[in-house]
Amino acid sequence: MTEANEAIQEQGPEVDAAETEDLSTLERSNRLIRQFVLWSAGGGLIPVPLLDISAIYAAQVTMIAKMTKIYGIPFSEHTFKNLLWPLFGSLGLVPVTTGLVASVMKVVPGIGHLLSSLSMPVMAGAITYATGKIFATHFEAGGTLLDFDPEQMKDHYKALFEEGKHEARQAAETKA
Repeated sequence: MTEANEAIQEQGPEVDAAETEDLSTLERSNRLIRQFVLWSAGGGLIPVPLLDISAIYAAQVTMIAKMTKIYGIPFSEHTFKNLLWPLFGSLGLVPVTTGLVASVMKVVPGIGHLLSSLSMPVMAGAITYATGKIFATHFEAGGTLLDFDPEQMKDHYKALFEEGKHEARQAAETKA
């Protein structure tokens, strides 16, 4: 494993080992997903255009790196990245464009950041939720990053994204 991958796996929110000792791999993954949904939503609030998108992407990479540790699966950022982009693309033009526009709107003083802060955290949380859930399901079935087929998962990913919008709003409300 490269030093960069090791550094990625050390970042992000931590789940107390004693707290998760008796939990199944799926329960541990679900806790991890919930934490990173919040982390990604927070990344969506970063006031610098495109830095917010970088933070959300970093959160997703870190989440999957930690999840592969739970399942004892080797992690490769390069492999993960090649799987993630087709999944994002499956959401269609509207969600992807909305995220980019929301990020770039932050350059408009006042109203730009306000409008962005209304949509970006939910979009970020929903995408992170869908990504986490789709990989947790795949890993639970005995899969690895090497045998994940994004083409077969596109419809399920879209459904999880829609579910993730609700989950992101709910997670934010319970943390507030």
